[in-house]
Amino acid sequence: MPGSGPLPEPPTGREPATIRDVRADALLAAVLLISAIVSTALSAASGIYGVDPPAMHWVLLYAAGLTVPLALRRMYPEIVAIVIAVVFFVGISARIPEVYVGNIAIFISMYTVGAWVDNRRRAFLVRSGIIVGMFVWLMVTTFQSAIDPSDDGLSREGILSPWLSFMLIQFLVNIAFFGGAYYMGDRAYAAAMERRVLTFRTLELERERERTAAQAVALDRVRIARELHDVVAHHVSAMGVQAGAARAVLDRDPDAARGALRQVEAEAREALTELRHLLETLRTSDADADDPGDTLAGSILRLDALDDLVAHAAAHGLPTSIERIGAPRPVPETAQVNLYRITQEALTNARRHSGPGATAEVRVRYGQTDVEIEVTSTGRAPVEVRPGLGLLGMRERAAASGGTLEAGPRARGGFLVRARIPLPDTTRPETAPVPALTTDPREVTR
Repeated sequence: MPGSGPLPEPPTGREPATIRDVRADALLAAVLLISAIVSTALSAASGIYGVDPPAMHWVLLYAAGLTVPLALRRMYPEIVAIVIAVVFFVGISARIPEVYVGNIAIFISMYTVGAWVDNRRRAFLVRSGIIVGMFVWLMVTTFQSAIDPSDDGLSREGILSPWLSFMLIQFLVNIAFFGGAYYMGDRAYAAAMERRVLTFRTLELERERERTAAQAVALDRVRIARELHDVVAHHVSAMGVQAGAARAVLDRDPDAARGALRQVEAEAREALTELRHLLETLRTSDADADDPGDTLAGSILRLDALDDLVAHAAAHGLPTSIERIGAPRPVPETAQVNLYRITQEALTNARRHSGPGATAEVRVRYGQTDVEIEVTSTGRAPVEVRPGLGLLGMRERAAASGGTLEAGPRARGGFLVRARIPLPDTTRPETAPVPALTTDPREVTR
């Protein structure tokens, strides 16, 4: 069956980077490498540090160290972040005139650690180490600037001097910079995990839908087989009896033989009518039924039709009587169909196995909380009761309506079938309860 077996656990990590991701990172690294070279050249020309820039090969090495590792940022996020942080620290300390692309590279590497490392403790330690290292370096440079005796640079006069204001701006910008990279990385990881779990749940729902559909198909097949068995077994059995009778009297009593053949014809027509009704019921959608979800709504197989079933059995060699005990109660449509079919199958088995001279009795008991049907027959009973298709079908019908079924031979001969189906609480009458049929197992052998 599709989707069978225990459900797997939801995923606990990100999916690995794809070839498409690696290509996108390589393109990003190439663009940033070119941007870093251009930015360094323009910054050197503008004299941003007021000193001569280092040799071009150092500039190219610095630009490559900042950007090339980003091509592997999703495959080795922690290593890439540490390498870029070290290169950035060395470049700033060596006063390489490039600040813009370096900041972008630091931000992307920090973000990637938060967004792609499944080990959240390691991701925390790597990012925290880089942040602490950068702020320690910023505090050291700030302290060195504060004790610099030269008069160059910003003024230090006043409580909120230009120099102090500039240093405060540096700290605030770095807090916002690293805090933003940290927060956005965590949110990206959480969003990716939510998407992966959602995809997993969607696949599981699809599996469950397939499983449910397969079960529905199986149940429909069982139901169709049960209905066909009841219809065919009942009418073909009667047709066999009548055909045998016609053959026995064909030579000495042609009129009786013709009457028996007419009964065979009538049985065949009735079987075709029931089969046609069964097919129409199977084709009826829930929306067309009187009760949505009950595809047996409007079925002609009801408890009221038991009299015709009894008369039919009596007319085909099994004298049968019916008795109703208790005031009739409202019974769900499906339960009525199942009880009718159980009675039909029990009478068919009695006519087939009980032998000549056998009789049958059908009793319908309306109790306070359930409805019960008992079919007893005289004559011989099977030496060994095997759970054939008919008996199994009766049990399934009783269980389908939430009831139970007892079936077995009686000690004094014959066979007993008793089906009990509970009724909804809303149908309980206000009158005094009617005593129910005994359910003592010893009663089966009476």
